[in-house]
Amino acid sequence: MSVTILNHSLVKHKMTNIRKKETKTKDFYQNVSEIAGLMAYEITRDLPLKEIEIETPICKTIQYEIASDVVIVPILRAGLGMVDGIRGMIPTAKVGFIGLYRNEETLEPVEYYAKFPDSIASSIVLVVDPMLATGGSAAQAITMLKNRGCKDIRYVGLVGAPEGINHMQNVHPDVDIYLASLDEKLNENGYIVPGLGDCGDRLFGTK
Repeated sequence: MSVTILNHSLVKHKMTNIRKKETKTKDFYQNVSEIAGLMAYEITRDLPLKEIEIETPICKTIQYEIASDVVIVPILRAGLGMVDGIRGMIPTAKVGFIGLYRNEETLEPVEYYAKFPDSIASSIVLVVDPMLATGGSAAQAITMLKNRGCKDIRYVGLVGAPEGINHMQNVHPDVDIYLASLDEKLNENGYIVPGLGDCGDRLFGTK
């Protein structure tokens, strides 16, 4: 497993925007989507390519295109905020869905929905969820995907805590992690510090 923290000025600037408690729903959603789009460059750096012959206005030439299907799998509901940004960079990507919620007493994930493209097992799968806190939801989502035959899975998030990364390393040591920021810790309620609050509520204006 590798853990990649994006060290990019635009990403840091936009992360500051979504951390501010006064940022409203429209700007919060826009910045989350833009960060995801910027992250797509790093996430896809090593996607396999295949050679194809094309014809330019000048001549025939051998060029390259992505060799595998890409499937974006947001963990509902906060993961939805990252889909458009990544899909803007990979318009051919398909989208699957995993519904998990966190039991507020045990902090354990509970599954309530799953829907995937038929090609999921042979695809490069990007599991997207803004917050890697305890790591329980991400680990459960990845287990669900592995049970369906997925082998190339990458986790993409905005903010992570050391506790979540450690949990992922223990449960899924073969899954690479991409984050816009690694934060300090979890508080007594399981929220990331300094974090950015409840990402789902802030994305969709439900609180």
